[in-house]
Amino acid sequence: MLDDQLRPAAPTALTRSLGVAGVLFLTLSVATPASSVFVIVPGMFQVAGTGAVWAMIIAGLVCVATAFIYAELSSAWPVAGGEYVAVARTLGPLAGFVMLGVNAFDNLLFLPVAGLGVSEVLAGVVPGLPPRGTAIAVVGACTLVGLFNIRVNAVLTGLFLAVEVLALAVVGMLGFGHLSRNPAAFLTAPVVAAAGELRPADLASVGLATTIAIFALNGYGAAVYFGEEMHQAPRRIARAILIALVATLVLEGVPVVAALSGAPDLPPTLGSEDPFGLLVRQWAGPTAAHWLAWGVVLAIVNAIIAWVLACARFFYGTARDGSWGRPLDSWLQAIHPRWGSPWLGTMLIGVTGMALCFLPLRLLLIWSGAGLIAIYAGIALAAMVGRHTGATDGAGYRMPLYPLAPLLTLAALGYVTWTSWLDPAEGRPALIATAFQIAGSAAYYWLVLRRRGWAATLPQIDQPA
Repeated sequence: MLDDQLRPAAPTALTRSLGVAGVLFLTLSVATPASSVFVIVPGMFQVAGTGAVWAMIIAGLVCVATAFIYAELSSAWPVAGGEYVAVARTLGPLAGFVMLGVNAFDNLLFLPVAGLGVSEVLAGVVPGLPPRGTAIAVVGACTLVGLFNIRVNAVLTGLFLAVEVLALAVVGMLGFGHLSRNPAAFLTAPVVAAAGELRPADLASVGLATTIAIFALNGYGAAVYFGEEMHQAPRRIARAILIALVATLVLEGVPVVAALSGAPDLPPTLGSEDPFGLLVRQWAGPTAAHWLAWGVVLAIVNAIIAWVLACARFFYGTARDGSWGRPLDSWLQAIHPRWGSPWLGTMLIGVTGMALCFLPLRLLLIWSGAGLIAIYAGIALAAMVGRHTGATDGAGYRMPLYPLAPLLTLAALGYVTWTSWLDPAEGRPALIATAFQIAGSAAYYWLVLRRRGWAATLPQIDQPA
């Protein structure tokens, strides 16, 4: 009787109003190529120098394999819950809820991390802004935008994405327009800056940069969160995922090569916290660099809006499966009668993100852990088990050269885990944090949900006519 009372009422379905273009805009906004280039890639330069080009190539191959996995699983189960649904349907409910728990941590912690990132970038453009107050205001404003109809948000994020592309194009044109060195040398003789001088980059530094590059290229799999709002998702969602990956590889790879090719002096560029802004200042002046910084701010804001949308749909899926009990399940799956969005869930997620902005950024980064390792490993195993048992036989897309993609993904994840463990400052605490998330999620399932018969349910899937 009590368990029945804890289960939510039958939810209102999300409205199907998106095509491939709409899902692509939202997915690329989550991947946020400009934010990755301007915020994450400088760390690759500092670690591996021009070896960052090799790191991008290796990480790109890994991401191609992972994108094939996402495409097959998403076309089999284009459900708002995303990865945990595929894992639960193939590996069982315990593994599925562990995936849900890890994703819940990562999804919620992204908002304050991105909000505090915006405040740091804005500090260089508008000095004197309070960091936490700025982060809270940005997350709050993005949450309000996320309440509106998904098609409106697809158009808005598409416009913001155009600004991102323009900023990356400026870097590409300035770099290739002022070639100072042959890009082929980045592959044949990669170098790293040390004490103002250049020395050969070693395999260890390229390997560490590769782990950073995998995180920088991540985001193409977010298309699955919008699967229930996409027309004919089983047939079309794989296309959105693969196009998003190709676009991300181009939009991030070209500026990296361009900046290294066009830098007037390589050692300062490799050691700079803002190598792309430095390139623009040197070749186009401070005014252009100022506007580029605003483009970076807009890119991060766009990512926050898109992630609020994706996160709300993820938690809508968890609530539909009765993961939290009343009243939280009822709130998370409440659909606005006019906008068609999970509006109460969106507000709850935004308020939680704003509250988390009061925590130190380093603590948030450690808590977010190495969740991507667990998520990629989970879907790789799900793809293999799904093929073996026939669970994915109805998928609208089948990855080529199976089982190469999941095996390559698992091998790469083993290497990333090893290199992360060797980093006692950040990598090891992140792995430990993820281990606690896995253990906590498993305990919650075993002690609370198992007796309720928790399972990842499937809504009505929109099949092609």
